[in-house]
Amino acid sequence: MSVWNYVATAHKPSSVTHSCVGNFTSPKELNLIVAKCTRIEIHLVTPQGLQTMLDVPLYGRVAILELFRPPGETQDHLFILTDRYKFCVLGWDSEPPQLITRAMGDVSDRVGRPTDCGQIGIIDPDCRLIGLHLYYGFFKVLPIDNNVQLKEPSFNIRLEELQVLDIKFLYGCSKPTIAVLYQDNEDARHIKTYEVSLKDKDFVKGPWSQTNLDYCADRLIPVPSPLCGALIIGQETIVYCSADTLETIAIGCSVTKAYGRVDVEGSRYLLGDYAGQIHLLVMAHQEEKVTGLELKRLGETSIASTISCLDNTVVFVGSTYGDSQLIKLNLQLDSEGSAVEVVEKYANLGPIVDFCVVNLEGRQSSVVTCSGAYKDGSLCKFSNGIEINEQASVKLPGICGMWSLKSSVDEAFHRFLVISRIDETLILAVNENAELEETEIEGFLSHVQTLFCHDAVGNQLVQITSSSVRLLSSTSRKLKYQWDAPDGLVVNVATANARQVLLATGGGHVFYLEIGDGILERIQKTRLDYEVSCLNINPIGDDPNYSQLAAVGTWTDISVRILALPGLTLITKEQLGEKIVPRSVLLCAFEGISYLLCALGDGHLLNFQMDNISGELKNRKKKSLGTQPSTLRTFSLQSATHVFAASDRPALIDSNNKTLLFTKVNLKEVSHFCPFNTADFPDSLAIAREGELTIGTIKDIQKRNIHAIPLEEHACCICHQEQTRTFAICSLRNQPSAGESEMHNVRLLDDTTFDFLSTYPLDAFEYGCSILTCSFTDDKRFYYCVGTAYVYPDENEPHKGRILVFAGEKRSLKLIAEKATNGAVYSLSGFNGKLVAAINQNIELYKWVLPGELQWECGHHGHIQALYVQTRGNFIVVGDLMNSVSLLIYKHEEGAIEERARDDEARWMAALEILDDDTYLGADNCFNLFILRKKNGDAATDEEWSPLEAVGEYHIGDCVNRFRHGTLSTSVPDSEIGQIPTIIFGTVNGAIGVIASLPQEQYIFLDKLQTILRKVIKGVGGLSHEQWRSSSKEMRTTVEARSFLDGDLIESFLDLRRSKMEEISKGMDVHVDELCKRVEELTSLHY
Repeated sequence: MSVWNYVATAHKPSSVTHSCVGNFTSPKELNLIVAKCTRIEIHLVTPQGLQTMLDVPLYGRVAILELFRPPGETQDHLFILTDRYKFCVLGWDSEPPQLITRAMGDVSDRVGRPTDCGQIGIIDPDCRLIGLHLYYGFFKVLPIDNNVQLKEPSFNIRLEELQVLDIKFLYGCSKPTIAVLYQDNEDARHIKTYEVSLKDKDFVKGPWSQTNLDYCADRLIPVPSPLCGALIIGQETIVYCSADTLETIAIGCSVTKAYGRVDVEGSRYLLGDYAGQIHLLVMAHQEEKVTGLELKRLGETSIASTISCLDNTVVFVGSTYGDSQLIKLNLQLDSEGSAVEVVEKYANLGPIVDFCVVNLEGRQSSVVTCSGAYKDGSLCKFSNGIEINEQASVKLPGICGMWSLKSSVDEAFHRFLVISRIDETLILAVNENAELEETEIEGFLSHVQTLFCHDAVGNQLVQITSSSVRLLSSTSRKLKYQWDAPDGLVVNVATANARQVLLATGGGHVFYLEIGDGILERIQKTRLDYEVSCLNINPIGDDPNYSQLAAVGTWTDISVRILALPGLTLITKEQLGEKIVPRSVLLCAFEGISYLLCALGDGHLLNFQMDNISGELKNRKKKSLGTQPSTLRTFSLQSATHVFAASDRPALIDSNNKTLLFTKVNLKEVSHFCPFNTADFPDSLAIAREGELTIGTIKDIQKRNIHAIPLEEHACCICHQEQTRTFAICSLRNQPSAGESEMHNVRLLDDTTFDFLSTYPLDAFEYGCSILTCSFTDDKRFYYCVGTAYVYPDENEPHKGRILVFAGEKRSLKLIAEKATNGAVYSLSGFNGKLVAAINQNIELYKWVLPGELQWECGHHGHIQALYVQTRGNFIVVGDLMNSVSLLIYKHEEGAIEERARDDEARWMAALEILDDDTYLGADNCFNLFILRKKNGDAATDEEWSPLEAVGEYHIGDCVNRFRHGTLSTSVPDSEIGQIPTIIFGTVNGAIGVIASLPQEQYIFLDKLQTILRKVIKGVGGLSHEQWRSSSKEMRTTVEARSFLDGDLIESFLDLRRSKMEEISKGMDVHVDELCKRVEELTSLHY
């Protein structure tokens, strides 16, 4: 792999960190605005649910997201602050619909220690100022005017409370007033209020304070007028406090994670706790005085990180630990005593703690993640492409073609499935038991191969064979008319629609027939210079039953012709300029644009935009779908038209934003396809593949599939063992009713059904830390190796652990060996038939002694905390908690491990992977990616010590938890793009991405394109892309990104208007179509 890398997102971050509700896009429209780490989503609240209006990337991690409405305005504005102290105020312009920047700036200070508990941002209810707590001991003020502009530079006010837990503006105050919840040096918690004097730029003592609150109080809820005051949320009590009122309610032991205000006057609040329980807090009051508090349990949801009430009964629950949800609160409780009804779920992969890349049954690779946490923990199977859900299948070899037919033109469902074979035609139908059985249509020729058949107008069916065209009644099923091919001519290819038939015989003869009531009338005949390879008359005009155009592909001259019907006159001829014959053509239309699709014999697909009147073909593009010829067929699903390309790598074609999209179908080779919509199999598809007929359904047309397997426990690590077709995970389950608060297990699962096969319970206080599948020297069996740690409450660091070796051959966990260790086994790696382990500060090497024992061989010491270990050849690469990466070498003759290189820069490691012998990829807790390389990578021997040099740095903006070698590419493996090596990564916020290693020439070309795109595509809120991707350091410094390209930015080129594309292509000295092709090829690295 090279050091020239391309980073692209395969799955966007899905953890919801912030949300708010208001009238942002229009005074009459209610909007839900959601932040997902580095993305902003704007939804319109409708009676049918949430409708996405905008989903855009932000060049920064969202730290604060708040809506506010300045006096005199009819719409809300959006305030965003990033973790790098950049802020912007956004508005909405309806013509055209887009975000506009009202204000922007930088609120960082040159001095001051950043707060450990995160940034706090609040907006005065009367929009007089924005308050920020970013550094210990300071409260920053941004005065604003009615035009949402800064009236004067921001300023800091000294805050004597250092351990601030929360700050909120209070309602109903003549001057801006804040409430500060803080902890003193004796760990007691109190609240104070301050007035903010804009004139004096200082605090004035506020109207009230309260000391000695709940020892775990950590959240303030300001109460709006007329009640005013604030709620103080603790772990055991909730307190309402104002200048003249103090009310308290005991709540047991509960940690509140999020809250949402239900009504405008602020007398009711929803509280979500760490266990996923939703409670309603009601403030009883008489006029403007609170008289009591009441807390009611409503039910259970995902563990909430945000709660936004859309109205009195519909609530959005955003989650970082599980799926976000849209819930409805009912007045009547269900059978389980819950008032919560889940209306819709929004899949979330975050946090991705670990994952593995698997390739089951030779299909495209899938990523199986350990996602979520606590009760929302799950395994999630993520894959690119469309999943076909199998409903039924039957062994049926030799299929040459398939078509579905109705019993009448008004019938909603298909009645028959026609199967063509070499020397016969079978007709299948669904019986009363929802089973496919063979039946007959009296007028059909069953002893010959059918070339094509179709429903026809007037309750008729048409069957085309090599010698004739037969017209049948679909009700009586009897023959009504037969047209025979002229003597000496054999029909080779044919097509039809409801009113027309087009066929070609040997010698280049083309016949055009029209279907009448009980008659087939030959309208025209022509002869081409070459044999016909394929043809199509799929209607794309206003009449769904009649086509004005015909597409014809020919053999020898390798061209495609557009003929006008009914005269068969040539209006367009396109020389394909290829050496491969067209094997299937299709006329189709998407989003009002007509296309000609032409599948070649080598698996490539050409597509052209086509003028319906002149037949002119333009904007030719080429796409590789596979290595074998494709058969193209249209079908409808969810009121939309799609094209299925049946081949060795089947794909579905549709359009979005007037751009053709090609999506892999996760099936092996498909030879033929047709829609088959019946009462028993609604919206189904008939698929011929590998000697069998399958009836399946597509749940949703989407490029990415997520299949979640709820565990109701937290999966910490995972690995896959291909030999036994199993997964093994380490997991923990909370047991609130048991003597132990947690139970830790090693579990074995089937890799297809994800059913639990076996469980090995760990000891009390024993945690599963790492897991690996490997084999050992002189032992052909494959084992699961598990590293554990004993985590005792009175120890700062684990001093004891185990390495467990399991056999899973009989699909059960059998403990073969165990080895006690002097610390936590944070990481394991196979090493030339041995096992290397990262145990606290040490790297230890173990060998396997038959019949089954781990023996310590040697070790290396001197790390602060070795968290990650990877191996390649005789090299061991170690990722340290604080000391970045070091390179070790095992000397077999001496039986020792020695250090060969080290990164001198202090980095807090989050993930590690080896790219090649001399190059290593890392991620740190400042959300950066970096590449290290040995300075003397070309040295003659491995004996020379050398430092590790940083040759690449990039800010990804999310914490990467794991790298794995693997691919999500949908390209043909032998293609140029398919040969590019990739690494897959997973993040805390649920993103999955790929890092592709590019040739230097391609990197230089794309780097130039990225530079141009930075000038054309402006960041939301005026945020700089260049600054965003600069690697951040602990000491507030940034280093410009190098050796990494932002694939998301580069691929956004495809979303630009054609005029912008042409402008950029001129700057690149490349034709716009060629530039589109090169960028489209890059998308296949992760699509």
